[in-house]
Amino acid sequence: MRLRIQRAICPHRGLYLTDTPRPNCRDCDGNGGFNRDYGDYETGEYAGTEWEPCTCWDNTRCWLLLPLPRLPRALRRTPPGGYSDEPPF
Repeated sequence: MRLRIQRAICPHRGLYLTDTPRPNCRDCDGNGGFNRDYGDYETGEYAGTEWEPCTCWDNTRCWLLLPLPRLPRALRRTPPGGYSDEPPF
């Protein structure tokens, strides 16, 4: 395993210890997966792209190290009513 610390918001705000792809993997060149284009069965035209993870890492392997607290509502930068497109005058 090649571990790194990552700040994430989902599923909970915190610092997570996660696995990383193997940098010298011959299949994915260290990217951790492949983009695969696919098309419609009927027309054969491009319909989208899927991400297929490589077998050199497990992207579901993560552990919460330190939960991060939320800022109190008074310290957040967004005003209580939200931002408006209208001028202030």
